[in-house]
Amino acid sequence: MLKEMEEDQIYSDIQKAKAEWERAVRQFEEAQGQDEIDYAIYVLEAAERKYQIHLKRAKRVGINKAVIGDRGVSM
Repeated sequence: MLKEMEEDQIYSDIQKAKAEWERAVRQFEEAQGQDEIDYAIYVLEAAERKYQIHLKRAKRVGINKAVIGDRGVSM
């Protein structure tokens, strides 16, 4: 039961990080001017790193790639 709750939390964290990364990509694509571009790059790099951290966490606790994939998140 505890492991299932932890897996659900990790999956939720991965989903949120992926959505944040997707928003950062859109922000970068729509950025105009050097300041907006620089900021968008900063946000995008941070979002990518956060997503990677959550995917590594899932791997570390042994969550199967198929389980994450079945839930709509690519690893």
